[in-house]
Amino acid sequence: MGEMHGRRVIITGGASGIGLAAAKLFSERGAAVALLDANAQALEVAARDASQFASVVDISDEEAVGRAMDSVVRDLGGVDALVNAAGIVTLVRAEDTSLTLWRKIIDVNLTGTFLVCRSAIPHLRNGNQPAIVNVASASGLMPSAAGAVYGVSKAGVDMLSKYLARELAPIIRVNAICPGMVETPMMNTVAPTRGPEFDAAVKATYALQRVAQPREIAEAILFLASPASSYVTGASLAVDGGRTFH
Repeated sequence: MGEMHGRRVIITGGASGIGLAAAKLFSERGAAVALLDANAQALEVAARDASQFASVVDISDEEAVGRAMDSVVRDLGGVDALVNAAGIVTLVRAEDTSLTLWRKIIDVNLTGTFLVCRSAIPHLRNGNQPAIVNVASASGLMPSAAGAVYGVSKAGVDMLSKYLARELAPIIRVNAICPGMVETPMMNTVAPTRGPEFDAAVKATYALQRVAQPREIAEAILFLASPASSYVTGASLAVDGGRTFH
């Protein structure tokens, strides 16, 4: 509890899924939380339960990111941790992926993460034991049923995290979380129906034989965003039920 008390945290993708679960957990543990998300309606609902501050922003828009970052940092009175949980997914195979779709996934998942990190870094340098946690994916560690562009974008997030860890040390720690399948609205868009075949595939692929709950991923994010992980940087933590054994 004491590890997060008074820490100021910004979370992208905070209106749903992993980002919202992290926001709720951080708030429970005593942190002040600001949410960034492109979905204004969902953000309004999420802010009632998990945050004092929120800002609607498309993270692939460079100028919008800068304005939103300045706004929430001002609201929080500074920032100690940044969690990049915003992202979109596709199951489209590489040969069927249009250039438009490729650019959209890369723009949000990879470029958006970069823009938010770059905008936050000057503020984080003035923070207390500052840390960045980027939500990558197990699909960026090892190919999966997800579309190639999704896996490539998340592999990029993982490597971006390593480069930032190298460049920002010893002041700012940077790590990546790599979840497998998680019970979130995003997963429901790509797997809307569940049945025996789905369950069998999960049991065959995941050592723990089940899909994760968002809170389980949030607990790992909290560890990397808190002083409890003070000697961890440049890590890729696979929180994927044993799918990759990375």
